[in-house]
Amino acid sequence: MKDNRLLEMRVFRAVADAGGFTAAANLLGVSQPFVSQTLTALERRLGVQLLHRSTRTQRLTSEGEAFLASCRRLLDEIDFAESAVRSPEPTGELRVTAPRAFGIDQIVPQLPAFMAAYPRIAVHLSMSDALANLIEENFDIAVRMGRLQDSSLLSRRLCKLQRVVVASPAYIERHGAPVTPLGLGRHNCLLWQGPMDHLNRWPFVVNGVPQEVPVQGSFRSSDGTALFEMCVAGVGVMRLAEHLALPAIRRGVLVPLLADYQATDDTAIHVVFLPERRLVPRIRAFVDHLCEVFATPPWGG
Repeated sequence: MKDNRLLEMRVFRAVADAGGFTAAANLLGVSQPFVSQTLTALERRLGVQLLHRSTRTQRLTSEGEAFLASCRRLLDEIDFAESAVRSPEPTGELRVTAPRAFGIDQIVPQLPAFMAAYPRIAVHLSMSDALANLIEENFDIAVRMGRLQDSSLLSRRLCKLQRVVVASPAYIERHGAPVTPLGLGRHNCLLWQGPMDHLNRWPFVVNGVPQEVPVQGSFRSSDGTALFEMCVAGVGVMRLAEHLALPAIRRGVLVPLLADYQATDDTAIHVVFLPERRLVPRIRAFVDHLCEVFATPPWGG
């Protein structure tokens, strides 16, 4: 009896990834009826509905979501086993997510060298300040800044994360510079919104004592790049990550503030991935590449 289970899993994964039967057929190089018939046979064999179908879209059922996660793990293990025997060179698609500002400023510049070293890896980079779910959103690797929360993920530390208070020369010319942390209450501070709003309490050390100052301002955003651009434009004061702050200070477009009260951040930049993916060659290659690059942070000067 012919066993089509792996074929059915690959077709189901393609439908989920492509968002529809026709797109999946184009991705796999088969006909749309073949995709439809294969999914119907899979659902009949399992005795559950994996997709809610409508005239325009297909949406995973709860059973479909659970089965898709299992399919991804099994198919990745098979691909890994075959690639280990067939070729020592890492291959396949690598899906990476990173915070937008750090991704544009630091991850993108590292990709040309990586892709030249591993020409058989196709990199898919998504950049968002939202915290991605690696399983649900089908990412292999996430770059994360700050304290890690999901203990189910494996992680490797890239480098220390430090933020500094800065403003543009134009802002300081118009409004002056705060002399003490409490003086920030008279200034327009640029604020995070959403899951990152805990960063709106700025840590300092005053007379040897740690102190947090809640700040206020007229502009909020969930996008770190937008906050940075508003700071450079002279809209307000910002507590900015060093990878953006230090080069901007050296260029003269930003000025450090309250350096005598600077607190040392107990945070870092990490790369995280699922435990079962740690031996996949393309994932291991990219993680090793990032760890090597950021062992000495490029923005150190």
